[in-house]
Amino acid sequence: MLSREEARALAEIDEAAVARTLRELIAIPSVTGTPAESELQHHLARRLELLGLDVDLWSMDLDALRADPGFPGSEAPRDEAWGLVGTTGGDDGPTLILQGHVDVVPPGDLATWDGDPFVPRVTGDLVHGRGACDMKAGLTAHLAALAAIRAAGLRLRGQVAVHFVVGEEDGGIGAFGTLRRGHRGDACVIAEPTAGRVITANAGALTFRIAVPGRSAHGSSREQGVSAIDAYLPLHRALARLETERNRDPAPLMAEHPIPYGLSVGTLRAGDWASSVPDLLVAEGRLGVRLGEEPADARAEFERCVAEACAADPWLREHPAEVTWPGGQFASGSLPEGHPLADLVRGARTDAVGGAEPGIHGATYGSDLRLYAAEGIPTLQYGPGDIHVAHSAREHVSVTEVADAARTLVPVILRSVGTR
Repeated sequence: MLSREEARALAEIDEAAVARTLRELIAIPSVTGTPAESELQHHLARRLELLGLDVDLWSMDLDALRADPGFPGSEAPRDEAWGLVGTTGGDDGPTLILQGHVDVVPPGDLATWDGDPFVPRVTGDLVHGRGACDMKAGLTAHLAALAAIRAAGLRLRGQVAVHFVVGEEDGGIGAFGTLRRGHRGDACVIAEPTAGRVITANAGALTFRIAVPGRSAHGSSREQGVSAIDAYLPLHRALARLETERNRDPAPLMAEHPIPYGLSVGTLRAGDWASSVPDLLVAEGRLGVRLGEEPADARAEFERCVAEACAADPWLREHPAEVTWPGGQFASGSLPEGHPLADLVRGARTDAVGGAEPGIHGATYGSDLRLYAAEGIPTLQYGPGDIHVAHSAREHVSVTEVADAARTLVPVILRSVGTR
């Protein structure tokens, strides 16, 4: 049941203000690694200051972070990254982290959008645009919950630490740099788009590159050469078998997914002239990491699969493919089994919004959850929006859903850190 203080704060949730904030954030085109990513961090710093939080806004030392043995990798080129943490003034209780990433993926083919993807379009209760659900909606929910508590005049006993981070989409440099700066807490809620469900575990994801050699020749006498495309085919079949093997008997939290740990090849590049036999094919893709699996073990199994396929092929036996690991490297991560944070969020959702308690699930994608979990901070994901429309030209979110996420976060905050 809601306490009197919780009810007072919930009465301050303003759906019209939620909609305005969401549109405002979508309109800043904070694509990973672009100047607008930094622009949004400075915009959010001002908003946190207006909410009365103490703000730490800093330029990250990229060279030092990249040289750190724990660096999670990155894909987007960047020459700057800004960290942003805002904290409330309480100092007599636990610290709850509210985390969200400010970066969005590129919009892709603009012809597939109904208008400019960074000019938010409203249809009824829905707001459309790049980043609407992933995750400008989550950022908005965090801000709305804090604004409601402030408007209700409540004083917190412990602290809320808002971590707004860059670079989640390509590895997690923002969360990594924030944690390396020393910002910590007793628990963390990440407002990724979970459609109101509670996500307590993420699979990992490693970016791989396979360079497959061939032998060039003129296309009119192709028998004198070896096509790198043909040489790649047995490797592709071997990778399909590896995916099947790695998805046998998944952890219970992941069993609902048809392919919990996907292995997919996203790009193939071969050849530089139409009438030449290609002498190189480069395949890049994504290897899912099982819950609790060390990324090094996943890499070793993948490399062993490629090596065995090469050993079984007459050409590749003498000219083996080369595997490298560029880009983002996401380990898996999970909330410790039985940790009370999951039930706290589920109960807050029911008390504040109504309906049955949301279920507990695992997710097939990587996220910043694993970076906080690796630092011993119990972490889960709960937020507005449907992951199935994220990264697509159909991306949208319901304003009511964003407001409901904020309503849930109000008792989560008050029950976590207490009031004076």
